[in-house]
Amino acid sequence: MTISADEFKALEGKHLGVSEWFLVDQARINQFAEVTRDFQFIHVNEERARATPLGGTIAHGQLTLSLVPTLAEEVMPVVDGITMGFNYGYDRVRFLSPVRSGKRVRGSFSLKTVDLSKPGRIAFCMEVTIEIEGEDKPALVADWLGLTMF
Repeated sequence: MTISADEFKALEGKHLGVSEWFLVDQARINQFAEVTRDFQFIHVNEERARATPLGGTIAHGQLTLSLVPTLAEEVMPVVDGITMGFNYGYDRVRFLSPVRSGKRVRGSFSLKTVDLSKPGRIAFCMEVTIEIEGEDKPALVADWLGLTMF
């Protein structure tokens, strides 16, 4: 969906939607470990991780956080005339529950604030909750800051 900057501003304070479920399997966890060089056993050693209270490997918290932009694409409207967008950062990131290998996650997105005060750009803050399929407690909650340019 393509909307104007003013229509985007009108969505401030509204829930934008929930993404589809996304599988976080051991192959993806291992790939993330390779890229980040984070080989802590709880992520990559299935046998050793089974002996922990978690009962198996879990995704890196940073892997779960890195899925936010991908999951957001499914629910974020496209503002007409935008030439590029930037991940401006995160506020109040909290990792609440581990994502076990083989689980699916999805993102729930609410637009907290939209700033149109500077010509040629939109700054926004999105409240994000990453849910874990079949679990009551989410994997993480965060305020995601974005910046788009015209």
